[in-house]
Amino acid sequence: MSQTPAQRVCSHCDGFPVVHITTGNVTPEGQRRTLAATCPLCQGTGTRTAPATLVRAGK
Repeated sequence: MSQTPAQRVCSHCDGFPVVHITTGNVTPEGQRRTLAATCPLCQGTGTRTAPATLVRAGK
């Protein structure tokens, strides 16, 4: 039986992997220009796999 690793919310972005930052400029149609910024730690997924745990076997 194989187990899928548990998914956790990214500690760097708290689950908000992509944000849009306004540049302060406005398009001719009146919309704000934005830049997308992606979380560098999770690469935009918002989750991270659980860290491997140390299992002690034997005595």
